[in-house]
Amino acid sequence: MTPSLIAEILDSYIGLPIGQSEGEATGDIDWSIIHTKLLIYLELIMKWNARINLTGIRTPEEIVRRHFGESLVVGSHLGASGTLLDFGSGAGFPGVPIQLLRPDVRVTLAESQGKKAAFLNEVVRSLGLQSEVWAGRVEAMPAEQRFDMVVLRAVDDMDQAVREARLRAKERVLIVGMAGQANYPALGGDFHMEEPIPLPGLNDGVLWIAHRR
Repeated sequence: MTPSLIAEILDSYIGLPIGQSEGEATGDIDWSIIHTKLLIYLELIMKWNARINLTGIRTPEEIVRRHFGESLVVGSHLGASGTLLDFGSGAGFPGVPIQLLRPDVRVTLAESQGKKAAFLNEVVRSLGLQSEVWAGRVEAMPAEQRFDMVVLRAVDDMDQAVREARLRAKERVLIVGMAGQANYPALGGDFHMEEPIPLPGLNDGVLWIAHRR
């Protein structure tokens, strides 16, 4: 795998300039640096995945396509924001690619499993990211700690996670979910849900964006 091959896979997967949804500009982006850092990230995933179960996807191409590509699509729909919580970050999806795409956003990677949190700290150090790793449950954060946005992807007990995300999000909750999920009642009446955004490469995967009223 090379940075140029990563660029080729991501370009064909997303179909739009990464970091730019239709009608939304993101400013100057140095893609050569992002692709190089994604390669370092990929190599770390492959190395650590041999010891701990970071992801069930084992081939580098599929990790780039499914994890990196999907995360960058999410990042392209953030809009203006200062802080973001990646709730249940796992191996760093979507938070790490989002941080690479949007260095103007302060990303917190929350992961309660110790070994995965150690991996995230290694990623942050190796890639020189400004991200913070919260090695614990989001519920254990200080009650006053809130974020402009909270992102959830492949989180265990999604209903409980959404309830906690509602408390932590000042402006928006973004959920990578399924098209058949009509709404998320745990958000309550505090949020208005946009129409789902289809995720390229997945038959029924969508991005839900809920705005605080």
